[in-house]
Amino acid sequence: MSIGENMEILDRYDTTFFEKSMAALSISLEKKQICQFLTYYEILTEWNSFMNLTAITDFSEVVRKHFIDSLLVLKCLDFQNEMSLIDVGTGAGFPGIPLKIMVPHLRITLLDSLQKRITFLEEVINKLELTDIEAIHGRAEDFAKSGKLREKYDFCVSRAVSNLSTLSEYCIPFVKVGGIFVAYKSDKIEEELKSADKAFSLLGGFLKEKVNLILPGSKEKRCILLIEKRKKTPMKFPRKAGVPAKEPI
Repeated sequence: MSIGENMEILDRYDTTFFEKSMAALSISLEKKQICQFLTYYEILTEWNSFMNLTAITDFSEVVRKHFIDSLLVLKCLDFQNEMSLIDVGTGAGFPGIPLKIMVPHLRITLLDSLQKRITFLEEVINKLELTDIEAIHGRAEDFAKSGKLREKYDFCVSRAVSNLSTLSEYCIPFVKVGGIFVAYKSDKIEEELKSADKAFSLLGGFLKEKVNLILPGSKEKRCILLIEKRKKTPMKFPRKAGVPAKEPI
């Protein structure tokens, strides 16, 4: 039975809030996509029982704080055919897997430094019957080097909690000139933005747009930063492992 035919899973959950929230974002969910998200949730909570993937396990909270939050970027960007995206520090697959479910034609790489999480992600990819998506074990500082994944992607996304200067050094080297680094942040971003100006400039980026949003079903504010890659990143970046976090640009 394919995942699109597994309608029994729909009887186990109330997806009204999810569907209404997505509709509020002008996004419609197909039955197959709902089944994929529900299957994802079940795999996430099963694996979370024996390894640390997320502190959020309640269904409604996972829907709101992981699924919907990951998809807010769809209000900011139109992902065309043949576009590629890398999710740096993907963890349990956010935002990369929700984006793949909603935009199946995206070619996606999930990058994480912990092998156990990669094993989990491979299970999710298999069970959700996703194609043109890979999970890679490694550090951003290593895979952004020349000859690997450097400047290969139209988009780089990250929900990681690193400060913006550090996150930019990890992520901008993956983006092609003309591409976009998408940083998911809270609304309290002004100080980080000021200190990140130098990093953007040195890495070849430019703040194209700052989009303020409200997470549906809450008063929680979100900020999506769209940093356009306007020139190649100097080869000395990213610096060796650990340095970007200890000594932000």
